[in-house]
Amino acid sequence: MHARYEEMYEAAIRYYIHNETMESIARHLQVSRSSVSRLLAEARRSGLVRISLASEVGSRSPVARALSEAFGVTVHLVSVGDSAPISTRLERVCRLAASLLAESVSDGSLIGVAWGVTMANTVRYVERRPLRDAFIVQMNGGNNAQDTSAFYVGTVLQPLGDAFDARVIHFPVPAFFDYAATKQAMWRERSVRAVIDYQNRLDLAIFGIGAIHGRVPSHVYSAGYVEPEDMTQAAADGVVGDVCTVLLREDGSFADIALNSRATGLTPADMQRIPVRIGVVADPSRASALLGALRAKTMTDLICDDTTAHAVLERL
Repeated sequence: MHARYEEMYEAAIRYYIHNETMESIARHLQVSRSSVSRLLAEARRSGLVRISLASEVGSRSPVARALSEAFGVTVHLVSVGDSAPISTRLERVCRLAASLLAESVSDGSLIGVAWGVTMANTVRYVERRPLRDAFIVQMNGGNNAQDTSAFYVGTVLQPLGDAFDARVIHFPVPAFFDYAATKQAMWRERSVRAVIDYQNRLDLAIFGIGAIHGRVPSHVYSAGYVEPEDMTQAAADGVVGDVCTVLLREDGSFADIALNSRATGLTPADMQRIPVRIGVVADPSRASALLGALRAKTMTDLICDDTTAHAVLERL
């Protein structure tokens, strides 16, 4: 195992630092070119080599500066173009989000994650980076009447736990309780309080922005988490979307929205205690929801595509 590591390290140094070709490395190590390729692939899988991307040139563009100045956030902008299909837009934004996340965590980090479509795509691109004593903390409940096992939530959280060698802390409550009184009672339970204690000490949070009318349906609105009568009430309350399953209006208000008394996610006020808060959006049709999230001060960093950023500025 030690000899294998030495070969892997030597190949990685020569390839990534000294820009040697695989053929040259193969001659030096007296192995085949395909063996060098496997060594480099293993170096990346093991976390010995981590590849990161600097913010794209678009992050210094006028639209990025305008959003940054308006809301006091750091904007990481991906240039995609208006004609790009939504799948391409989502892939490029989520790749950058995965890279920024990996660069932002460290040993001992408490990493909060709010599940959803955007996060489900982001975790696909997170490369392995073993950490010591790190935790992945679920920021909002994930059960509903159709999925009491919260299987979907696990497919978002566990890959991050595997990538960072981190312990996953689940939040075993529904996304929305049926009764506000039930939530109040559960919040007094020691097992629930233990998870809330982790949530209160988060170093970093990463999350998508849910939208009631997004081109890519938000999982919380399309998978049985919100009952039809609740959707009707949300529309009457002026809801445009959510962060961490806490519903928001476009003006950023949330406290008097009826369903939020039963929601289990961190509120924007709760989230403001977290030092680094990364919001990820790749859908221009979510502009109103993103604007609400920005006005509610839910994030310190925004990762989005150029078309979505323009759509937000137009709404301003």
